[in-house]
Amino acid sequence: FFLFWSSVQKSSHPTTGPVVVTGNQKMPAIEKLEQVRKWSITTYKCTKQVLSEKMGRGSRTVDPELEARIDILRDDRRRYDHVTCLAQTLATQLAQVTQTQRTLGDAFTELSLKRRHYTGEVMVSAVNSFTSDMNTLVNKTIEDTMVNVKHYETARIEYDAYRCDLEDLNLGPRDTATLPKLEQAQRTFQNQREKYEKSRNDLSVKLKLLEENKVKVLQHQLVLFHGAIASNSTSNHQHLELSLQQASTKLPMPGTEPPSWLEESSSPQ
Repeated sequence: FFLFWSSVQKSSHPTTGPVVVTGNQKMPAIEKLEQVRKWSITTYKCTKQVLSEKMGRGSRTVDPELEARIDILRDDRRRYDHVTCLAQTLATQLAQVTQTQRTLGDAFTELSLKRRHYTGEVMVSAVNSFTSDMNTLVNKTIEDTMVNVKHYETARIEYDAYRCDLEDLNLGPRDTATLPKLEQAQRTFQNQREKYEKSRNDLSVKLKLLEENKVKVLQHQLVLFHGAIASNSTSNHQHLELSLQQASTKLPMPGTEPPSWLEESSSPQ
């Protein structure tokens, strides 16, 4: 019993000191260090490639057709954003005019001289709908494609960085010390080329879908916008004509009624 109690007491008190880490616990740490090492190498090579391109000493891979489409996309985004801002300004100004119209109409209604008739609210609603859809096109649809553009540009820089690295190794001596490095560089370059080509193809498809989508959105919104302006203008014109007709039938023509006391008092004796 004494021996059993002693063993229980020893087991209930954890021992302090060095902890032995098994091989399975070492693997995550080693993998993280390897990831950090690869990331550092890639970052260094890409930074070197970007600086070389900016200084005019490095070569870069160019896809003229794709880059022209990217330039058009950036220009379209700038123009659409400008149109959206103008439409938002118009909606704000129309809302202010409509509010003034409503206040004036209420004042005339109290004087029984005018009925409630606010044509600007429909126009404000149409402009707000146009602005909302344009915001979706610019800030969501186009922005999503711009993310693909950034991925493509990153993949292109990495591809050129490893391409230049492989070209430098090919120009150097070939011996037992450099051949393993050359083979490894060739494999890495191949992986980067596949990554770059996939990113380029994905972006090309995304740009094509965006071009089709933006044309449909713009056509639809411009038709609605034009219709709202035409409807608002026609309604205002018809309402103005009706108001003038009502005024001509209800108000007496000048000279058909006896002068008021104010006119009599102001007339020369």
